Amino acid sequence: MDIFKSWLVETPIAHRGLHDKNAPENSIPAFKNAIENGYAIELDVQLLSDGTVIVFHDNSLSRLTNNDGYIKFLTKADLDMLTLNGSKEKIPTFEDVLKFVNGRTPLLIEIKNTDKVGELENRVMELLKNYNGEFAIQSFNPFVLQYFYKHAPNIKRGQLASFFKKEKLPFFQKYFLKRLALCKKVSHPDFISYDTRSLPNRYVKKFKDKPLLAWTVKNQSEYMRVVKYCDNVIFEDFEPKI
Repeated sequence: MDIFKSWLVETPIAHRGLHDKNAPENSIPAFKNAIENGYAIELDVQLLSDGTVIVFHDNSLSRLTNNDGYIKFLTKADLDMLTLNGSKEKIPTFEDVLKFVNGRTPLLIEIKNTDKVGELENRVMELLKNYNGEFAIQSFNPFVLQYFYKHAPNIKRGQLASFFKKEKLPFFQKYFLKRLALCKKVSHPDFISYDTRSLPNRYVKKFKDKPLLAWTVKNQSEYMRVVKYCDNVIFEDFEPKI
C-alpha cells in the first residue's frame, strides 16, 4: 500500500469523533456523526483494572463525567454508573466501538499508555485481529510503537509529537520527543502526527518520506495555514472546507 495514497492522507480525521453538545467526545453518537459526514475517526484507548479496553481520553473522570476518580481503577461494571458530560451516553468499550463502526470509516487509534508496555497493546491487537476495516495506531510513547513494530508490523504506526510547552514532563523526555529523536531506532513510524501549533519545524522536515498529520486543527483559518505543511489534518470544533 502506498501510504501517500491511503485514507491517512486523503480523508480528514475527526478528533474524538465529530462531537458537539449533543454528542460527547469519544462517544457512539460522535462516531456516528463522523461516519455520516464522511470523515475518519480519531479515538483514544486505555485500560481498566480488569483488562477491559475503553475509548476515553483523560486519565481522570472529572472533566468528562463530573465524577472523581481515575480510569485505571475502574472495571467494566463501573461504566454503567457513569455518563458522559451529563448526557445519557456511557463510556464505550473499544470492542463496542469496533462493532458499531464495522469498517464504515477508517479509525486512527491513539494508544494512551505511560506505564509498562504490553498488556494494553496486546489487547488492542487481539480486538483488531478480525476487524474488517481500515485503521492505524498512534502514540506519544515511542515504546508503544516499538511494541507494535515487533509484534504486529503490518499495522501502520504514527509517532505523536509536540513542543510540550505546557506539559509536565522531564526535560529529557521533552527533548527527545519534540525532536522525534527516537523514531529511527525505537518507534519506526510509518507517519508523523505533530501538534499544529508547532508546525512547520525543522524536526518534521527530516521525515519527508512519511505522511505528516497535523493535530488538532480547530478552525478554518488554522486549517488554511497548516495545510501547506502537512498531508492531512485531525480536526475539532469545525468542519474543514478543503
